[in-house]
Amino acid sequence: MDFHRVNYSDGYVVEFLDPGEKACESWLLLPAENLWSMPLRTFLYIIALIYLFMGIAIASDVFMCSIEVITSKKRIVTYFDHERGEKVEREILIWNETVANLTLMALGSSAPEILLATIELILDIISGVSGDSKDALGTFTIIGSAAFNLLIITAICVVSVDSPGIKKIREVGVFIMTSIWSIWAYIWMLLVVSYISPGIIEPWEAWVTLAYFPLFVLMAYCQDNGWFRKKKVQDIDDEEEQGVRVIELNQRRGITGHVPKELQVLEAEKAHRMSIAELNIDRERKRLAEKLNGGHTDSVNTLNSVTDTDSLQRLRMIKSDSLGDMELEPVSKSGINPEISDSDLDSTGGRSEVTHYFSASETCGDSDTDSVLPAPSSNTHRVAVRKSTNEPQAFARARFRHAAVSALMGGNATHTHNASHTKLPHLVDVVTKMRILNEAAKTGKAPEGDLTGKFTFASDRYAVLESAGMLEVDVLFHRQILGRGKMSMLNDTSGTGTLKNGDIHTNENDKDNMIKGVVSVDFETREGSAKPGKDYKYTTGTLIFKDTEYKRTLLIPIINDNQYEADVDFYVILKNPKGGGGLGDPSVSRVTIVDDDEPGEFSFEEPHYQADLKNGKVTVKIQRLHGYDGKVTIEYSTIDGTAKGGDKLGPDVDYIATSGTINFTHSETSKTFSIVVNKDCQGAKNFIIALRNPSLGAKIGERSATVCHINKDELIERLVEVLEDEDAEKEVTWASQFANAMTVGGDQDDEGNDLPPTWSHYLMHFFTMFWKLLCACIPPTNMLGAWPSFVLSLFVIGLLTAFVEQLGHLIGCVVGLETSVAGITIIALGTSVPDTFASRTAAKQDTHADAAIGNVTGSNSVNVFLGLGLPWVIGTTYYLIKGEDMVVKSTNLTVSVIIFSCCGTVCILFLLLRRKLVGGELGGQSKCFKYFTGLFLTSLWFVYIVLASLVSYGHIKF
Repeated sequence: MDFHRVNYSDGYVVEFLDPGEKACESWLLLPAENLWSMPLRTFLYIIALIYLFMGIAIASDVFMCSIEVITSKKRIVTYFDHERGEKVEREILIWNETVANLTLMALGSSAPEILLATIELILDIISGVSGDSKDALGTFTIIGSAAFNLLIITAICVVSVDSPGIKKIREVGVFIMTSIWSIWAYIWMLLVVSYISPGIIEPWEAWVTLAYFPLFVLMAYCQDNGWFRKKKVQDIDDEEEQGVRVIELNQRRGITGHVPKELQVLEAEKAHRMSIAELNIDRERKRLAEKLNGGHTDSVNTLNSVTDTDSLQRLRMIKSDSLGDMELEPVSKSGINPEISDSDLDSTGGRSEVTHYFSASETCGDSDTDSVLPAPSSNTHRVAVRKSTNEPQAFARARFRHAAVSALMGGNATHTHNASHTKLPHLVDVVTKMRILNEAAKTGKAPEGDLTGKFTFASDRYAVLESAGMLEVDVLFHRQILGRGKMSMLNDTSGTGTLKNGDIHTNENDKDNMIKGVVSVDFETREGSAKPGKDYKYTTGTLIFKDTEYKRTLLIPIINDNQYEADVDFYVILKNPKGGGGLGDPSVSRVTIVDDDEPGEFSFEEPHYQADLKNGKVTVKIQRLHGYDGKVTIEYSTIDGTAKGGDKLGPDVDYIATSGTINFTHSETSKTFSIVVNKDCQGAKNFIIALRNPSLGAKIGERSATVCHINKDELIERLVEVLEDEDAEKEVTWASQFANAMTVGGDQDDEGNDLPPTWSHYLMHFFTMFWKLLCACIPPTNMLGAWPSFVLSLFVIGLLTAFVEQLGHLIGCVVGLETSVAGITIIALGTSVPDTFASRTAAKQDTHADAAIGNVTGSNSVNVFLGLGLPWVIGTTYYLIKGEDMVVKSTNLTVSVIIFSCCGTVCILFLLLRRKLVGGELGGQSKCFKYFTGLFLTSLWFVYIVLASLVSYGHIKF
């Protein structure tokens, strides 16, 4: 027979025990309490646990209130609204919603489990109990609470949604990430306890576990802000053509099935522009054809074919012996001639026997010259090939060596003269110009260099504000004409036919080609969508250029008004050139008048309006903000809410359904109108007035709709009382907290009316009065930002959790219940009851499933990372100082974690499958499948409890 002795200040108690029987020990035990009967002790311990769980629930409610106040704090930010053109102030939450849910909110719901594990470890350290001698109640409570939250609470939430309602998680990305973290948290616990260092918690493992918490929160925050979402990048293959607006591909066709008129107009403008340029190009082609054939009038088509890709190949093969051994490479689009396509380069491997284009920037490195000449013949001479900056480089670059370096340094020419080479500069000049002309024909623009001796506008587009009053348009006269075919090459005096690099210059004879004297050109405005006399003043006249002038400016008056309208266009044309000049491109300039009037935006003055039942109407006001220019209109219409509208008032018609248009004159800022309502309307009803279809330029503001209430006088009084109560709640004091603790509260009906308390309310008030008074001692949440309330309520929860930890061990000792089984059942259920009711209410009332089950996975992760990380850090630090290892019992813990991880993974996958098949995690159109889900998840929890219990009692060996 064994005995157990307990010493007290006034004596001692000796207990005699049967062989194998173990005495229950706790600082909660009364003297000789172990001698009481087992049924009595079991009953008292269970009642005490239930009573403590009530206190923890009330203290946790105060704790959550303080967290709510902390996380609901806002700050004002100022940003510039480009649409309104002004600075706007907005209030935003200081705490990110996801961060708040995973830190303070999760701490509030998981505080009992976290504190239980921490306090248990501290008490074991104080009493000198080794960790490998018993299972940790706090650790198994964390696992059991996680299983209950994920399986049972989810099952309850699924069946709580009325059919055929379906609710799904809105932030599914955050849910998936927290789910993965929650499973990994328990896998990590398994690795630490059973595999990395079996039965021993090392300091680095404890710190890594605790460090997972901020990493987990950071990743959830990143996912919430879309940092990990794949952004779609739309590749643009074709650049927008200059001068033509892009028409959307999905633009709707007209009633006749044709494209909108705007596209037809744009195409007509382009065709007109190309026809003008084509005339100039054809004339230049004929001149160059004669030049290429030595004055013979061959077919222009023959010359055109020279510039085609196939013909260029033939040109490269014409009398190769006459070209000597010259071998040069072409320059692509970024060189002097952008008309060589990359396909031409690729088709010949990037090389050509004859080339016509050279890059000045590549010939001499940093040379500033604008003139380009081919290099002396050599089998090794190259011109650098440069791809477009928007394309990948397909082959290596080569540098073009300056052919005249040896001559400039005093070297002698050694090549013999070949008469055929004298035609090469001429051939280069002609074919280069032809390539430019062909490309100009494709784009519809005359080539550069074709403007000499012509009148043009400085730009083909102008834009002017309506309020500017006057538009200045510059007209240019390109006076000098370059000589034709009179380009000479410097240093080409050896007679050998070699080509030296140098500046291209104009001979003295070119001065004879300059247009001298006074020239003039007429101009005139032509209407487009802008009308003369309304948008601008019709203007015509003549511009005279003296022999020293090349630019004149004409003025066009712009008419300003207060009426907003779309941007309109008109045209200015040049005509009748005199004095030897001609018209170049652009000779027509398009002027866009940009409207700068601000018609404003419309919104209701108030979000709610109350009907005047004495007069039988409700009067609302529409405000005009951020601009008051011109006459504008806005339409409105009524929409039924709980009130029913109609043409005439009657027993079934609560108001006259109305729609109409409100007209605002210039500088008018507000309008009021009334809706007739039924004076005899029964009950609290409402309807909506919405704004729509503002006139051109006007906008609808943030308050685009308002709710009109048709209530009796007593309902109005009740609303006033509710508002007064809300104001009173904002001024909570210690006195009001004690008054609320002493007051018996009842339920409310659907309309918010207080119902008288029932006997159950009085009974619960009697049982919980002590806890209410204790929590009333906690400072109100309006003191110092609710932080005193946060700290003291957490202290109360910790104090009560210490009693729960002792009672949990005592119940297991009295009835022979293993600590691991008590932790995953009784203690876990007791700490999770408040969360169960909160999640059920959220599932029934919230629009989405996030508040109901979305935070379960995050809370489970926090349980491990804080609930185990914090006590492990404390324990390993303590034992490290003592030079010992922190030892834990791992047998039952390993099996429990494995079983829960499997069941939790199945639960999460099943919820995602429901989202795919049913359309949401909660509810369902089919009651059978909804209840099947609840039954399946509940069965998973029972499987977990049964298997974990059988392992704890040794009936199943792993």
